[in-house]
Amino acid sequence: MTSGAGPGLRRALTRQPSAYLVASLRGVGQVDLQAQPLTGALILAALWAAGWQVGLFATLGTLIATATAYALDVDRGSIGQGLQGYSGCLTGIALVGSLGHHPATYVLTVVGCAVTTVLTATLATLLAPYRLTPLTAPFCLVSGVMVLGAPSFARIWHGAPAPVANPTSGDTGITFSDLWHAFFTNVSQVFLVNSWYVGLIMLAGLACAGLRVLLAAALGSVAGIVAAWALGAPTAQISSGIYGYNAVLVGIALGAVFLAATPWNAGYALFGAALSTGLTAAITSLFTPFDGHTFTWPFILTTWALLAAVPQLPRLRAATARGPSPHPRPRPEEGTHR
Repeated sequence: MTSGAGPGLRRALTRQPSAYLVASLRGVGQVDLQAQPLTGALILAALWAAGWQVGLFATLGTLIATATAYALDVDRGSIGQGLQGYSGCLTGIALVGSLGHHPATYVLTVVGCAVTTVLTATLATLLAPYRLTPLTAPFCLVSGVMVLGAPSFARIWHGAPAPVANPTSGDTGITFSDLWHAFFTNVSQVFLVNSWYVGLIMLAGLACAGLRVLLAAALGSVAGIVAAWALGAPTAQISSGIYGYNAVLVGIALGAVFLAATPWNAGYALFGAALSTGLTAAITSLFTPFDGHTFTWPFILTTWALLAAVPQLPRLRAATARGPSPHPRPRPEEGTHR
């Protein structure tokens, strides 16, 4: 890291504004592990369609996290691929969704999204020996801590959010309407949005990243629905995407990003998607007593565990990098994910 972070940020914002904006668009797409700018643009459009507050804070979160990376002189290749912005995107959405639209929320978004950039570097360093990447862990850590601590501060807390339905109770009968709603809301819930048409737009964005990515997301969503239904999850929770969004992310990560395109790897990805569905209920139950939030922890833990096992499973093959990887797996001797 070099000195002169302030001038570095000014150069990024004044001399190369287009690069900064493209990096931010890639950051939105990188929530779904995709660096395609058009994917990010369509996903961002879907978030604005979900509501101006969601769209605004997703945009602010991504821009702030990306700008922080420029200010700290983070590797330009990492910034350009959007790897510094995606946790900020999710953090902005989580904060406005949990704390409401208040001046304090803007302040916390600036602070929280800046911290995600630092935590991304921290986790990249700690995980490098295991050839794992931070994924969305910086978002989960920052948003979880802020939302959990918010009720203790009168200038931040403006009332409790709407209660979440008990994931252990409810009717397990399911209709075709529930199924197709679940298929799309599984995709939108990755961004904490319960809307089938938002999920549809996001799937269109994923299609821009390639057929393999689209199929991985779709099959992950189906695996999440099947697993949740087979385990007897409440219909309302399945239909709203609560049990399936982690499966979508695992499907993309294992089915289209980190592993090669082989039948064994495809089966492994579907297994991981189903596994994350069961883990969603366990983590939700773990966090419920202290009003914690599940966020994308099931995706993170499932993906880390299954990727760490790959070197010991000869039937499975890691993906071979072709050009800049959206979430590169570091070599054992490397100190960061870059």
